Amino acid sequence: MASSGLKWGLGGVLVLALAVGGELLWVHHRNQQDDAPVAKKEYKSDPDDLVFVKSEHPMTFKDAKDLKGRSLWVSAGDQMVYYPVNGHTIDFAHQQGMLLGAEQVIAQDAVEQVAAKDRFNRIPLGDKQVFLIFTKPNGPDPSKLYAVPVGFKQAGDYTFSTDQIFFYEDPHVLFKHWGPEVWKAVDEHKAIPGMTERQVQTALGQVSTPHGDTIGERTVEFDNQGKPVRVVFSGGKATKVEIEVP
Repeated sequence: MASSGLKWGLGGVLVLALAVGGELLWVHHRNQQDDAPVAKKEYKSDPDDLVFVKSEHPMTFKDAKDLKGRSLWVSAGDQMVYYPVNGHTIDFAHQQGMLLGAEQVIAQDAVEQVAAKDRFNRIPLGDKQVFLIFTKPNGPDPSKLYAVPVGFKQAGDYTFSTDQIFFYEDPHVLFKHWGPEVWKAVDEHKAIPGMTERQVQTALGQVSTPHGDTIGERTVEFDNQGKPVRVVFSGGKATKVEIEVP
């Protein structure tokens, strides 16, 4: 009986050893599969991501006034309504238009004023709004004064959007790798095949309707100040530009 029991015990050990051995072989096989080379999608870096875009984080009314004499360039294209300035009064009754992407302005002053509540505005009204007074050196009248809201005052505290509205350095230099052909199209505010979404957005403005979630692989309809343009992107570049008929 003892001999029989010993054989059974050895048999159990043998089965266990085979099971463990089989598991080890499976793990080894699985690890070999895991270690096998897997074709990886090649990552292409975007030169735009290497550009340092300056922020100044203004906090006081003095910070806004200290912009006087400085050139700024619009980053929030087709987002900000601006108004003519007559004497020392902002003429809210005659909206001048929208600031366009990469457009240069020269800051002349900053003022606090109660904003017109019945006018389109992306800046909260607050108790008062802060307006940047500026000229357009490349406009039809470089001496003409205009005003655009850049912040607001509420219960004595200021909140500014200057960092989101403007570049503090010339984007033509910051993004010089875009090349002269693209920059010519941007400055003429039109889209051409071969442009990236960021470039088209700079040219036509940020008001758009994307059809798809993958940047560079979708169709985007740009409002373009009420003159819609549909752009098809593939491989990260515009492949088709269509002016929509209203």
